Amino acid sequence: MTMNTNLNKTMHIKIDHVTRLEGHGSILIDVEKGRVENLKLEIVEANRFFENLVKGVPPHDVPQVVSRICGICCVGHQLAAIKAVENALNLSTSPQTRLLRVLLNESQFLQSHALHLYFLAIPDYVGVKSILPLAGSHPELIKKALKLKKLANDFTTILGGRALHPVMPTLIGWRKLPDKNKLELLLERLHESVKDIEEMVDFISQLKLPDYERETEYVSLKHPDEYALYEGEIYSSDTKKSVPESDYRQVTNEFTVAHSTSKWSRWNRESYMVGALARVNNNFSQLHPKAKEVANELDIKIPCYNPYKNNLAQMIEIVHCTHHCIEILEELLSQDLHMEDLTYQSAEGIGCSAIEVPRGILFHEYGFDNNGVCNHADAVIPTSQNINNIERDMQKFVPQMLPDMEKEALASHMEMLLRAYDPCISCSVHMLDVQFV
Repeated sequence: MTMNTNLNKTMHIKIDHVTRLEGHGSILIDVEKGRVENLKLEIVEANRFFENLVKGVPPHDVPQVVSRICGICCVGHQLAAIKAVENALNLSTSPQTRLLRVLLNESQFLQSHALHLYFLAIPDYVGVKSILPLAGSHPELIKKALKLKKLANDFTTILGGRALHPVMPTLIGWRKLPDKNKLELLLERLHESVKDIEEMVDFISQLKLPDYERETEYVSLKHPDEYALYEGEIYSSDTKKSVPESDYRQVTNEFTVAHSTSKWSRWNRESYMVGALARVNNNFSQLHPKAKEVANELDIKIPCYNPYKNNLAQMIEIVHCTHHCIEILEELLSQDLHMEDLTYQSAEGIGCSAIEVPRGILFHEYGFDNNGVCNHADAVIPTSQNINNIERDMQKFVPQMLPDMEKEALASHMEMLLRAYDPCISCSVHMLDVQFV
């Protein structure tokens, strides 16, 4: 019998700028004689001061500016800002506008989840460095992934006017309504995509994911009548209670650490998780029946404490959003779409909103002075809520992995874990108020 020398091994792992994720993050692990002495997830992205960009801006321009925070979650930033500004100005919206926003938001989920799963995460689970080898070994799978991504891009374009930074949604309603004929064709394409998505589920069900678990607090929106993506109150798996979106600062409790330009968050314990797995854990009963079937196929047991299975939860949400959007489109097409009066009165006030984006809850808050221009802005990004939890996962899993893994495999698993969360690091570094005295 041979003894595993890793139990007494000294190793230094430094992964600079982990690939296949948005932004720049590095992983540092120091092991001395089999003991983890130092482990840090270093966020080295330069600070971005995007909240300052909207100061002095009129209400209707705020959503257009902040959609530029991210090229992946631009829809989510725009919708979060629209809702926050409407809350600040006490504006109400029609059922038609809500349906259009729900569709636009879920088009973003299809876009982002397809991109992350097939082009960034799956290579980890089949032992390749990028999507390119898969194009040779699994050409039909990649064709279907590209087809789904194209459908999602077109979906956003039809609803929002273009795939990136939509121009049609605004305060109260839509600047220009989507073409009804294009909506009908979109509905047909969504129906046709169901078979391809089923084949993707079958492929993913055969992947072997690491089986490491860590129980944590899962935080998501919760709505009494639906799987909460567009709106809801903030729900904790720890307390089993919800708080209103206006209490978001009591949830996020942002703080800083020396090795991260991204702020960290915590609520009822040392850290919490947001994103697809948190939503599926907290709102499983409200998933579309087809999505529940897929959860069973993927062998996800609720609650699921394996963060690597966030990728499986993303697949479940692809199925949910596809079938939910089919139903919403059918409802919308049964109505006569009509342009609405978009005039509003600027006023002094402050308002916040919460919306789920692919990576978790996104919070926006804006204030306006008596001249009706923005004088306050705050955005709390899903990744800045997750970073703390990711590092704590690493602290739990590395000692468990040490006896059985060599340096290269251990490093690979840490990269895989970081990618499983689908972080958007560039969004997570934002304004820090500095007082000079």
